[in-house]
Amino acid sequence: MTSTAAEPPVPPAAPTLPAAPEPLGLPAAPVLDLLHRHRLVAVLRGGNADALTAATAVLAANGVKLIELTLSSAAGLPALRRAAADRTLPPGTLLGAGTVLTRDQAKAAIDAGARYLVTPGVAEEVLGEGVDQGVPVICGALTPSEAMAAVQLGATAVKLFPAYAVGGPRYLRDLRAPLPDVPFIAIGGIALDDVPDYFAAGAVAVGVGSPLLREAADEPTPAALVALADRARAYVAATSGAPATSATPAVSATPASPASPAAGA
Repeated sequence: MTSTAAEPPVPPAAPTLPAAPEPLGLPAAPVLDLLHRHRLVAVLRGGNADALTAATAVLAANGVKLIELTLSSAAGLPALRRAAADRTLPPGTLLGAGTVLTRDQAKAAIDAGARYLVTPGVAEEVLGEGVDQGVPVICGALTPSEAMAAVQLGATAVKLFPAYAVGGPRYLRDLRAPLPDVPFIAIGGIALDDVPDYFAAGAVAVGVGSPLLREAADEPTPAALVALADRARAYVAATSGAPATSATPAVSATPASPASPAAGA
């Protein structure tokens, strides 16, 4: 009787590993590139989610690429969530969350669709969450020590806030003297005529809130949104160096539909 050699055992199949999740935010370099290229961040603050959603659509339709919806009221997060889900926004529109104070707020904002976070001051836990999730953080600062701390903790850029209250462009120029490599964004009370002075002082970009939004922050009427579209075009022209063009209000005949301003985008 002929014996046959036993076949070697077949090794078990390697376990299938789950695919790595896609990064939630944008790397710091592309965000900085957008800031250098567009040089304008619209800051939306208000208590009416419908108004904020409508204003976001109008701003995006009229060339504003970086839009920050603040969490200083309960309307901010739902407005951010709606805007992030709006597939009619122009390509390249980047939505962020502002006035982010805690790690829990950072997580909620990222879950709602924020692609970057903005803090009013040096918020270590927000910066930590941003680093952990790969979401850039623009950190508020007013002094050299605060700016240095923000950068050391991983901030993508530093927000000088409130810029107008401490001397405006002159203070920014003095602040940058020992910190020439820190990308500063000036925010707070910046009128249209102030933009060239801040750029001359070394600001990478400017952030504009109430001078841009005005009544559209609370009342999304057709007239308010048409006026917002005009101001958006003017600020885009001032920050890009291009002449202003005809505004695109993209406003429906009735103010009852807050999502409609994006229809013509």
